[in-house]
Amino acid sequence: MNVAPVSPDVAPVPDVAPIPDVAQERRPAGGDAGQFARALDALSQTLGGAARAEDAFAAGAGTLQQAVYERAQADVALAIATSSASRIVASVQAILNMQV
Repeated sequence: MNVAPVSPDVAPVPDVAPIPDVAQERRPAGGDAGQFARALDALSQTLGGAARAEDAFAAGAGTLQQAVYERAQADVALAIATSSASRIVASVQAILNMQV
């Protein structure tokens, strides 16, 4: 049996600079808008942490357990965010469909 090495069809991905933390660059307003902005920032940080853990595992610096745990946390946070968004949309549609 002959085994030939597999060469990828695309060039290797170059090292990419990390995304700057935009949460510290802007100050969200108070009230509901500020809470919504902070929730989105927290979701962004959770997704970013999962990506960093996966990148660390791919580079050999992290563990598979940490990468899977971070991804699971990000998946749960994203599921909660999408569920909340769909409920908000349904509520707004119900309000807009009311006859005055």
